[in-house]
Amino acid sequence: MGDMNFSLTTFNKTGKLMQIEYALARVQQGKMALGIKAKNGVVIATDKKVTTTLVDADEYQKIQNITPTTGFVYAGMGPDFRVIIRNARKAAQKYYLTYREVQPVAQVVRESALLMQEYTQSGGVRPFGVSCLVAGYDDEGPQLFQVDPSGSSFGWKATAIGKNYVNAKNFLERRYTEDMELDDAVHIALLTLRESYEGEMTEGNIEVAIIGEDRVFKILTPSEVKDYLDEAN
Repeated sequence: MGDMNFSLTTFNKTGKLMQIEYALARVQQGKMALGIKAKNGVVIATDKKVTTTLVDADEYQKIQNITPTTGFVYAGMGPDFRVIIRNARKAAQKYYLTYREVQPVAQVVRESALLMQEYTQSGGVRPFGVSCLVAGYDDEGPQLFQVDPSGSSFGWKATAIGKNYVNAKNFLERRYTEDMELDDAVHIALLTLRESYEGEMTEGNIEVAIIGEDRVFKILTPSEVKDYLDEAN
């Protein structure tokens, strides 16, 4: 216990908020998720393998849509992710009722980043033990963002979060090109997941979602994922 720091709002001598460091450590224990921005869309994919065959895998979803043009995937604690999703959907609906148009991707990201940042400097709470990848398409084109427990948010061309994220990023750096098409991005996403996947990767234990020039965020069905897996073999 002597090396633990339970203070949320006090910096230590090295300038760190240790509870945020602990939250990031929890994220790195979570199942991997990754995203790739192509020239005509974005793909996000994640490991969703369950620990026992007794779990109904259909009820376990790591990818969620916020607006028709935006979706989230997470690594870390699922219950914390639900809070972020609920807040993001409420903010997006409020925006739509005010302006009668879909909330831009950057503003969806900002709302979630603000919520996560508030939980780093408030008493009686703790940081969210989750990082999110946000995929969307609006007038600015295809976009991919990452939001961390500190409330920081970054735009990415391709990135990974969760367990073995460093190896996944190295793999993406070798494979990524600026002019890749969305279908190519899906194949690379699956290859990246497979690099560090423990056991057999099937359509039942991963999730994939895409958004293209039609600006419709779509979570692929297991049969569609199987087709992509067969092509990637």
